[in-house]
Amino acid sequence: MDFGTIGFIGLGLIGGSIAKTIKRIYPATTMIATAGHASTVTEAYEDGTIKNSSLLDIHAFCDCDLIFLCCPVQKNIEYLRALKPVIKEGCIITDVGSVKTDIHEEVIRLGMEQNFIGGHPMTGSEKTGYQCATAYLLENAYYILTPSASIAREKQMQLLDYISSLGALTMILDYREHDHATASISHLPHVIASSLVNLIAKLDNEEETMKTIAAGGFKDITRIASSSPVMWQNICLSNRTQITALIDAFMDTLREARTLIDTQEADAIYRFFETAKDYRDSINITKSGPMKKVYEFYCDLIDEAGGIATIATILASNNLSIKNIGIIHNREFEQGVLHIEMYDQDTLNESIALLKKYHYTVYTR
Repeated sequence: MDFGTIGFIGLGLIGGSIAKTIKRIYPATTMIATAGHASTVTEAYEDGTIKNSSLLDIHAFCDCDLIFLCCPVQKNIEYLRALKPVIKEGCIITDVGSVKTDIHEEVIRLGMEQNFIGGHPMTGSEKTGYQCATAYLLENAYYILTPSASIAREKQMQLLDYISSLGALTMILDYREHDHATASISHLPHVIASSLVNLIAKLDNEEETMKTIAAGGFKDITRIASSSPVMWQNICLSNRTQITALIDAFMDTLREARTLIDTQEADAIYRFFETAKDYRDSINITKSGPMKKVYEFYCDLIDEAGGIATIATILASNNLSIKNIGIIHNREFEQGVLHIEMYDQDTLNESIALLKKYHYTVYTR
């Protein structure tokens, strides 16, 4: 891949994870970075990820072949303006923001379409900062690219192939389509989660009874409320139209649910939960278009030390390679389960049969 020098402006969870992944896969790549805190740059320098040991002026990015903008959305736009007179011919600029319309409109206004490809890695957590970055955060995560209208197809494919080589599953979308989709499945859920937390905080008593007994479902659906307030402030300001329209739609749905419960329409209440369950259960089973089929199953964890290692050893000793593995962090099942993803249908079927032979309880969807 012809990206000999790569720059990062912002080096938090996402930027830091991309940089660490590049260092793991392409150790010869020269990487430089600047960030909001000098300590972040120092940490990345000391662990060998980047070349510079202190904060950089924007002109230091003049020799970069690829630049990642990894700050909050509005800050990325400010850096984009500063980079225009600095970058060399042929440099690709990309970002990792959750909203694309604002930055694409600024790219058009600045006449930088031949250099810009929007990017959004669909991964992360409620944790923030370089100290939480890992060299495997992109592994099997969807990474959406939103190319500018005038950028050369060769550059599009160059970045797409490069991101794919980092272990991510790449997709190309129009930036407007991206913003509508992410507002639906990411931005609205964050608003709902934070609203629910704020509601419970207001309703709780002085003894904090609700906070004390909060567990299971409440913690699961509000986990994302612990995300960075600065990031979500920027997202709401940048994707206001899409988010407010979806809040209105959600409020209509919530009012419908209230009416069903208030009028005690038993059959309709059942269908309300049934249709939600059916759609939720269908997620990740069959994917069409650019989305790939996922070969996954769930296995009950035996409550003993080394339970995960035992399952992994059983599969490995039978030459069955695991693509992805992790513990489910919700209470969809009665007890903790292991989520295991295989590479193809044959190994999926063999793995399920083998674990059942060893008396494990296996779930599929």
